[in-house]
Amino acid sequence: MKKVFALLFLILISKTYSQNTETTITLKDEETKQNIEGASVFVVKGKQYHLSNSDGKVSFSVKGISNIQISHTGYNLLTVRSSTLKETDNIVYLKAKLAVLEELVVTKQHPQKILASLIENSSNKLSIPARLKVYSREFFKLNGEYKNYNDGLMNFQLTGKPKKFETKILVEQNRSFGLEGMTDNVSDELLGYNLNNIMENYYNFKYLLLLLEPKAKKDFDFFINASATNDDYYTLKAIPFPNSKGLLDDFAITYDRKKKIIVEVSAIVSPMTIARVVDKTSSNAKNIYKSIFNAKYRIDDNNYYLSSSKEEIGFEQVKKGRASDIEVRSYLVTTNFSNQNFSFKETEVFLDKTLFNKKNKIITDYWHTSGLVPTDEEEEIIQNLEERHK
Repeated sequence: MKKVFALLFLILISKTYSQNTETTITLKDEETKQNIEGASVFVVKGKQYHLSNSDGKVSFSVKGISNIQISHTGYNLLTVRSSTLKETDNIVYLKAKLAVLEELVVTKQHPQKILASLIENSSNKLSIPARLKVYSREFFKLNGEYKNYNDGLMNFQLTGKPKKFETKILVEQNRSFGLEGMTDNVSDELLGYNLNNIMENYYNFKYLLLLLEPKAKKDFDFFINASATNDDYYTLKAIPFPNSKGLLDDFAITYDRKKKIIVEVSAIVSPMTIARVVDKTSSNAKNIYKSIFNAKYRIDDNNYYLSSSKEEIGFEQVKKGRASDIEVRSYLVTTNFSNQNFSFKETEVFLDKTLFNKKNKIITDYWHTSGLVPTDEEEEIIQNLEERHK
């Protein structure tokens, strides 16, 4: 009888540790108790990558027990065991790194030349061939009302060489909820990410190339700061001069000063820049009032790849004498990286620019554990669009 009970106990334990347990945590600052957005949460078992949302929340599934590595440029690295976490309502506090005044780094080379070298080296170091499992999410707002939402779980297969590679996309699951009239005033080119060339742009750092042009020295003030939170990092900044013309971003490029590779890029059009730009009134004119961009790259063992991106844009579009207010918010999160190629048929390759018109394919609630959990506000928007879409 004892042997029977022992056998039953072992079977129960085996089943317990073989099941996928969904866990939710909220990341907060140890001192201020404020939620921490944009923290990287890496589940070692299964090599899952997640990003905390604006509520500081992350959800993930793990089979058995695993270490959970939590990192953020402004906080100390923290590792916790999944076995110490409850399935729901976990609060994890991060300790902020000691803040010090950012020192100005004096260099022999002009920062523009340093940036050119960083882009060249980073492009060459990015891992290719590679397979990135990516979660995409996009919100579209027209004249103050959310009109469309789409998200999807995709595999991006990258082959070839740096600066000349090919991307194949396979969509695993996706959903799209849109209301009538969304495309009446908006062209397809303005609806979020163009998935056909998005990885090419990120891997070639296309959004930084304007800073390498000769005239950039006249438009931007370039300088480099030592990181206040990480001794290995420097931040190269390019800030438009007050007399510069056009809608120019404030750039901040954080890089590993020893490895000479880029780890994060941020670009935002400041309110001061927007205020001094004169609105256009001609047909098809686009007057931008908000532009935010952020891309993060992950160094994992010998691999180096895009880990996440976020883009927000708001603008007034003048078309046929009618003005429309348009806002787009888009996210990409790499949830898993592999050097192995996947098998597929050419007919399965996704060729459209966006997931906007793709027929819904929902097998699981993938959006809850696919890298970026919706905030309560975003979930309300999604549910409202879904109900009105039916």
